[in-house]
Order: sequence, then structure tokens, then C-alpha cells
Amino acid sequence: MFPTTMPRTIAPSTRTATRSATNIGATARTIHATITAAANMAVPIPDSRVPVLGAVRIIGIDPGSRCTGVGIIDVDAAGRSTHVFHAALKVVEDDHFADRLKRIFDGIGVIVAEHAPQEAAIERVFMARNPDSALKLGQARGAAICALVSRGVGVHEYAAREVKQAVVGTGSGDKTQVQHMIGLLLQLSGKLQADAADALAIALAHAHTRSSLQRVGIPRGAWRRRR
Repeated sequence: MFPTTMPRTIAPSTRTATRSATNIGATARTIHATITAAANMAVPIPDSRVPVLGAVRIIGIDPGSRCTGVGIIDVDAAGRSTHVFHAALKVVEDDHFADRLKRIFDGIGVIVAEHAPQEAAIERVFMARNPDSALKLGQARGAAICALVSRGVGVHEYAAREVKQAVVGTGSGDKTQVQHMIGLLLQLSGKLQADAADALAIALAHAHTRSSLQRVGIPRGAWRRRR
């Protein structure tokens, strides 16, 4: 007897079309995977990497052996300041003081490499009641200065009273007043960390000083000697 159902036979053209569709699907998946991998490997360039055309980028440093404040601003030709970046490098968890200095040096180096400031301003050491604290502060300040100079950034120094005078309007202003004025001047919302606010204030003090000297035409070194 003949079977009631004949075996199903696939025409050669149908098998070829099926294999082609399978190959196309595999190729599409491969291309999609390649694009996804490339997107994951791409490193975005931050917008803050380069200052606005015609602006000068200034980094301010508030040195400290436990926490070092860092603030970066851009200043245009008209003297208007724009916030770029701020942070507080906390190194208090390091047991050895030498390790703290290294973390300050390395941390500022990373920030300089990322944001490319052209000028730097740092607070001068003041004589604290505790000589040991003053010595440690000076060493932290030295680590920060070395990090800046080793990367080609010129450093300018300001006394704490100069910074407060430039930002608050009086050399006896406290940290709360500095934080408040920095928020207003740079249009920042929320409460700023105290060391980061001081660093931004130092950067602003330098921005105001350099703008004033440029208008008058007096070199900063000569202005220092006249005081």
C-alpha cells in the first residue's frame, strides 16, 4: 500500500531563502553588538574641559591637612565669573600624614588635568595658636602648590582677610557669610561645603584683583611692593 500522506519536501529555493534570512539576522545582531560595544568604550569629553572663548580659568585652593577645598571658575573679558567646579578633598582618614600629603598632591593633579585651569590662587598660611597645626597646614599648602606648579599652573597667594574683603566686603567676615555670598555671586543653589566655598572665594578674589590691575595697568608684583 501507498502511504496516505506523502513526506514533505522543501524546495531548494526555500532552503536557500531560509539560510539567507538566518545569516542576515546574525549579521544584524553582530553589527548591533559592535555598535553597543563602541558606545560603551567611548569616553565623553566633559564640557568644562575647555574655558569659554576669551575667558580665563582660575582654580582656587583652600589648603588643609584634613580637608582641602578646591574651586574653579571662568572669568570673561568683562570680569564676569562663572562656576565650573568645586570639591572638598577629605584626607582625614589616612593615618600617616605623608599619605595625606600624597592624596592632596594626586587629587589636585587629577582635577587640574581634567579642567585645565590657567591660573591658580591659594590662601596664605596664618599663624595658628597651635604651632603643630600651623606646620601641618604649611605642608598641606606646599603639596597643593607643588601639584599646581608641576603642571605648569602659576600660583598667586592671598591672605584670608583679602579674600573676605573681596567677597563679603569686610576682612572680618565669617565662613557663613562667605558661603552665602559665594552662592549669590556664582548663582549656586543649596548650601556649599565650607572648604569648597572658601576655595571658590579665593578664586573670585584673584579674579577681582587681576581685573582691577588690568584696568589700571599695574603688574601684580609691583602692586604687591606698593602695599
